[in-house]
Amino acid sequence: MEYKNLIIEIKDGIAIVKVNRPKALNALNSETLDEIKNAADSLNNNKDVWVVIVTGEGDKAFVAGADIVEMKDMTAIEGMQFSQRGHEALSALENMSKPVIAAVNGYALGGGFEIAIACDFIYASDKAKVGFPETTLGIHPGFGGTQRAAKLVGLAKAKEMIFTGKTISAQEAYEMGFINKIVPHADLMKEVMSLAEKIKANGPFSVRLAKECINKSLYLGMDEGLMLEAKDFGLCFATKDQKEGMTAFVEKRKATFTGE
Repeated sequence: MEYKNLIIEIKDGIAIVKVNRPKALNALNSETLDEIKNAADSLNNNKDVWVVIVTGEGDKAFVAGADIVEMKDMTAIEGMQFSQRGHEALSALENMSKPVIAAVNGYALGGGFEIAIACDFIYASDKAKVGFPETTLGIHPGFGGTQRAAKLVGLAKAKEMIFTGKTISAQEAYEMGFINKIVPHADLMKEVMSLAEKIKANGPFSVRLAKECINKSLYLGMDEGLMLEAKDFGLCFATKDQKEGMTAFVEKRKATFTGE
C-alpha cells in the first residue's frame, strides 16, 4: 500500500513510522487512521522488523489531535464510527507483537496523545506538550484515551487531565507517569534509536512474549497471569534464540539472535 499521510523507513530491523501532515500539525483524519492500521498490521507481519518507532514529521508536532475540520459537522452515528475507526487503528498499534516506541517531538494532543499512550512507552522532547483538550471542544477522548490513561496513571490523574482539558509540559507528564524519559529536542531521535538498538540486541521472541504477559497483566487475575507467564516462559525454550543466548553466556561471548 502506498501511504499518503505516513512516511515509513525500515533499516537494520528498526521501522520508523512518521505521521506526515505537517501543514495540519499531523492531525488525524479518517484516511490517516486507516493508514496507521494498515501500517501496524503490515509491520507486525514483516519478519525483518524487530522494533517500531512512531513519531511526527516536522519540528512542531507529534500529532496535534484529530482533524476538527472533518469532525465538526458529524452526526452522533458518524462520531461513533469515527471513534471506532480510531479504536481499530490504535488497537492495531498497541497489539503489535513487537515493541513500539513513541518519540514525541512536539505537540501530542487529543488523538495524538492517544497514539502515544497506545505505544509501549514514550520518549519525549523537552519541548513536547501533551494533553486531552477534547472537553474544551464539547467532546471527550474517543480513541481509547479514557481507558488507557486511567490504566497508566490511575483514575484520579486521568480524570483531572480529561476533565480540565489542560495541556501540560513533558516534565509534568513525566512526573505523572505518562512519559519514560525526557530528551533534549535535538537529541530525541538519536536517543530513541539507541533505545531501539538495545531492545533489538535481545532475543526478539522473548521480548514479544514478555510484552504479551505484561499487557495481559492488566486484564488477568494473578493466577491466570502466572499461568500465561509459565506457558510463555516454556515456549522460549522451544526457540533457537534461547539455546544461543544461554550457550553464549556459558561461552562468555555476545549472543547473536535470529528470532527463531
